[in-house]
Amino acid sequence: MSDQTSSFAFVRTEQLAPQAPPAAAVGPVKWVRENLFSSIPYSILTMLALYCIYLILSGFLPWAMNGVWNTANIRECREILEGATGGCFSVLSERWNQLIFGVAYDQSQYWRPTLAFILLFIAAAPVLFPALPRQMLIFTGLYPFLAFYLIWGGTILAPIMVLVGCIVGYLVYSRLVSGSFAAGFFGGFAAAVVTWWVGGYIVGAIAPEQTMLSAVPSREMGGFMLNMILGVVCVSLSLPIGIALALGRQSDMPIIKWICVIFIEFVRGVPLITLLFVASVVLAYFMPPGTNFDLILRVIIMITMFSAAYIAEVIRGGLAALPRGQYEAADSLGLDYPQAMRLIILPQALKISIPGIVNVAVGLFKDTTLVSVISMFDLVGMIRGPILSSTDWNGVYWELWAFAILLFFVVCYGISQYSQWLERQLATDHR
Repeated sequence: MSDQTSSFAFVRTEQLAPQAPPAAAVGPVKWVRENLFSSIPYSILTMLALYCIYLILSGFLPWAMNGVWNTANIRECREILEGATGGCFSVLSERWNQLIFGVAYDQSQYWRPTLAFILLFIAAAPVLFPALPRQMLIFTGLYPFLAFYLIWGGTILAPIMVLVGCIVGYLVYSRLVSGSFAAGFFGGFAAAVVTWWVGGYIVGAIAPEQTMLSAVPSREMGGFMLNMILGVVCVSLSLPIGIALALGRQSDMPIIKWICVIFIEFVRGVPLITLLFVASVVLAYFMPPGTNFDLILRVIIMITMFSAAYIAEVIRGGLAALPRGQYEAADSLGLDYPQAMRLIILPQALKISIPGIVNVAVGLFKDTTLVSVISMFDLVGMIRGPILSSTDWNGVYWELWAFAILLFFVVCYGISQYSQWLERQLATDHR
C-alpha cells in the first residue's frame, strides 16, 4: 500500500509566494544592458563617451565648486584663488543687474520690467493652453499696452490712445467685412491710423505729468530684457504675417502672388545682419527730415520681416501636405475661402507646421543677439561692452558667457518642450 502511495505525483495544496525577477531582467541593470552594453560596438562607444564626460567634469567641477562670489574685481578673485582652479563668479553677483536689465533703470525701478515679465505668462496662458477660460483673452489683448507703459514709461495717454485706435479699427472692420474682406481690412486699418495720428497730437498737447512713470529712452534698453522684448514681439507679429504671406503665395490673383513671392525670396536671400544695418542706418534716410523713428521699432520691423518670410515657407509646406480632399470637402459644405481657411485648412496646416514654426522661433530668439553689432546693448552687447571693457572685470570670459548660455538655453528648451506637448495634445500624427 505504501508503494502505491509513493508512486503518485505530489500535488501542492498552497500557492508559492511570488519570487522577485532576476536583477538583470528589471530596473537600472536591465536598462544599462539594453541601452549601453547591448553589443561590443555599443560597449566601446559607451566607454568612450563616459571617458569624455569624465574629462569634461574633471575640469568643470573644480572650476565651478571653487568659484569666488564676493569680490569687487578680478584682481581680488585672483588673490583669493592664488593660482588654484576656480571661476570668478563675482562678476555675476556684481553686474547681474546690467546683464538682466541693462543700464536703463535705476535699482528702484527694476519692478517695472519684472512685473511686465510676470504678467507675460498670465497673458500668454490662454493662447498657449486652450483649456483655460476664454475670458482671460481680454487681459491678453490689453497686455501689450500695459507692458509698453511699464517698460517705456512716459504718459499713460500714449498706450491708451493706441488702444482706442485698435478698437476703432476693429469696429470699422467688423462693419465693412460683411461686404468685402478687402474693404473691411483697409477700412479698419485706415480708421486705426487716423485715430493714432489724432491721439498723438492729443498726447503731445496734454501729457499730464501726474500720470507718468519716468520715461526710458529706447537707446538705453539693454540686457537680457532687450532680447526678451525682441523675441516675444517679433515671434508674435511674424506668425500672422507669415500666414498671410503663405496664403498670398498660393493666391490665384497674380499681383498678390508675385508680391508675396518676391518678398519671401528676397528676405530669405539676405542675411539678417544686413537687414539690421538697414534698420540702423539706411532706414532713417527714407524718413522726413527731423523724424525720430525709434530704433527698437526699426529693429522689430526688420526682424519680423525676416522671420515672417521663413514662417511663410514653413506654413506653405503644411498647406501643401494636406490632401486635395480637404479643399474639396470645404467646397462641398458651401464654405467661402475665408471660412474654409479658418475652419478646415489652416488648423490642419498649422498642426503639421508646429515643428518648423518652433524651429524658426528658437532661431529667431537666438538671433536677437545680432543687435549687438549695431551698438544695441543686449545681453551679448552688455558683456562685450560695458562689462569686459571695464578694468575691474577685463579678463573674465567663461563666467559671463556661461551665464548667457544658461539664460538662452532655459528659454529655448522651454519653447521646445511646449511644442512637443502641443504636438501630443493636437495628435499631429494624423491617426
